[in-house]
Amino acid sequence: MRILVAIDDTDNLESRGTGKLAALLAENIEEQGGGKAGPITRHQILVHPDIPYTSHNSTMCFTAELDNCTLDELVRYSAAFLERECAPGSDPGLCIAPRENLERSPELLQFAYRAKEEVIAKEEAYTLARQHDIHLSEHGGSGIGVIGALAGVGLRLSGNDGRFRGQLAIVAPGNVVTVGAIKARSLVEEVCSTAGEQLKESEAVLLGETQKAVLLDGKAVMLVFPTETTEPDRARWQSCSKTYLKRF
Repeated sequence: MRILVAIDDTDNLESRGTGKLAALLAENIEEQGGGKAGPITRHQILVHPDIPYTSHNSTMCFTAELDNCTLDELVRYSAAFLERECAPGSDPGLCIAPRENLERSPELLQFAYRAKEEVIAKEEAYTLARQHDIHLSEHGGSGIGVIGALAGVGLRLSGNDGRFRGQLAIVAPGNVVTVGAIKARSLVEEVCSTAGEQLKESEAVLLGETQKAVLLDGKAVMLVFPTETTEPDRARWQSCSKTYLKRF
């Protein structure tokens, strides 16, 4: 069974971040023999005075293929994990959804994108989750994290929102590497320019301080922009800065 798992609002200013907790949950699912977890994406939710959050109000989501674990077992395990590991004073929310329940859910996508722009009541999140047979639960505090958790699933499902957690950490002489090598050494599936051009395998890319992939068209994509060089033996492309990638 293919599922999406999202968590939100699990931390405080002194604790591990929600991204780290999502990584631990994904690792534990695999260690327990429940299935294979995929890469984690970070999705930005609205920052607003009426929304309690720790630092950036982002939600984390990952995919998983369940093998020797039922959905109910995963829900029980994940809920217990959050209640055990979440930071004091946090308002954690958990969302677990089979992909087949979401394939035709424009309402979920609308909710997810609204959560980036509007203040939404958690009652609306629960109503939508029930309508689509999605597990949604709160595990401490006010439980306001259920809004971000449900939005995280919707944004991941959209295929066009968020950054993959962690640096790609590709090492190359002079920080110059071909597109083919980037794809071979990381989770990156495509390297594209900010204008939408897909680069060929042989194109050289100058790697900057930030090496991250974003979610575009359902794929892990490294975004690059043209360098100013006119020398034929120099890289024509450079990876985008952290500042540029914050828009994803």
